[in-house]
Amino acid sequence: MPSPPSTPRSAYIHVPFCKYRCGYCDFAIVANRDDLVGAYLEAIATELSWLGEPREVDTLYFGGGTPSHLEAASLATLCETVRRWHPLAAGHEWTVEANPESLTADRVEILAAHCVTRLSLGVQSLDDAKLRALERNHSRADVLRSMEYARALGMQVSIDLMFAAPGETLELWREDLAAAIELAPDHISTYGLTWEPGAAFTIRRDKGLLRPLDEELERTMYSEAIDRLNAAGFEHYEVSNFAIPGRRSRHNEVYWAGSEYFAAGPGAARYAGGVRSTNHRSTTTYLKRIQAGESAIFEQEELTAEERAHELLVLGLRRLEGIDRANFAAQAGYEVDAIAGEAIRKFVELRLLSDDGSRVKLTREGLFVSDGLWPELL
Repeated sequence: MPSPPSTPRSAYIHVPFCKYRCGYCDFAIVANRDDLVGAYLEAIATELSWLGEPREVDTLYFGGGTPSHLEAASLATLCETVRRWHPLAAGHEWTVEANPESLTADRVEILAAHCVTRLSLGVQSLDDAKLRALERNHSRADVLRSMEYARALGMQVSIDLMFAAPGETLELWREDLAAAIELAPDHISTYGLTWEPGAAFTIRRDKGLLRPLDEELERTMYSEAIDRLNAAGFEHYEVSNFAIPGRRSRHNEVYWAGSEYFAAGPGAARYAGGVRSTNHRSTTTYLKRIQAGESAIFEQEELTAEERAHELLVLGLRRLEGIDRANFAAQAGYEVDAIAGEAIRKFVELRLLSDDGSRVKLTREGLFVSDGLWPELL
C-alpha cells in the first residue's frame, strides 16, 4: 500500500504582478496592473482564511510574477497576512522571488524583518547586451546591488541563469557562467530558453524575426554549466539546479519528493489530502471568484494510486540521486518495474538511465534529453 497523505508542511503563494511581460514569458502574471494590488491582498487573506485554522509550515515560497514589484507597504501586508495563516516552524526556509531592479533596500529590510531567509533573483544573465535581448529591465549593476542588500541582512541568495538566448555564442555563455560563479551565490538554477506557445518570442520566431539556437549548441551550453558549476563547488542535485552543499532549495525538494503542499493566489497549484488542484490563472477571474465567496479552483483531480506512482517516479528521476527502489515501493505502493519496467529497460539500453538493481537514475546523456523521457514514464 502507498503511504497515506500527510498534512502539508509547505506553502506556495503566487504574486502575479509584473512591470511588464518578458518576451519568453507564459506565466500567470498581469503586467502594469498595480490597480489590482489592494484587491489581491484582500483576496489572499480571504483564500487563506478558508484553511479554517493556521497551518504551520517548514518552507514557504513567494513566486510570481514578481513579488518584489509590490510596494514596500503592500509587501509588508502580504507577509503579515501569510504568516498569520502559515506560521513558521523553527528552522524554516522562506524564499521570495525578486527581480534585481525592484529589490530596493526598504523591500529587503521588510522581508528580513518578517524572517525571509532566502531570495531567488531572476538574474538570467550578467551580460547587459544579453539582458536587453531577453527584454529584461535590469543591468549587471542592479544584480550586484541587490545581492549586497540580501547578504548584508544574512539572506541566502539563489540566482536564475538562462542560456540559448537569441544570438548567444558558447563563449558568451562561458563568460556568463564565470561571472555568476564570481558572485558566489548559494544556489544557481539554469535553464535553456523555451519557446512557449503564444509568447512574444515564439510569435517573432514564427515570423522569421528570431532564430533559436542549434540544439547541439544548446546541449553544449548545458554541459558547460554542469562542468563549470561542479568545478566551482556547486552540487548538481536536480536537472536544472545546483547548490553549495547544504544550500539546496528545501521548498522545491518538497515537490520533487512528491510531498504535499498548500498554495494560494492566481494560478497557484496545491497538493493536499491526496487531491491536486489549480486556481484560475486569470488574476481578474481569481479576484472576482474570491470576492463572490466562490472557490478559486479551476481544476482538480484525485490521482489513482498507479497515476500517483508514475508521477513519483518522474519527480524522483529529476533528482540526480534518482530513485531508490526500496524507498519508492514503500512510498508509492508499487515496485518500479511493475509500473515502468519496460520503459526503464529501454532507456538503460539507450544509456539514458542507469540501473544497478537498487537505484535508477539519469545518466549524463539522459540529463540532456530528460524532458523527452517523462512522457513514456508517466
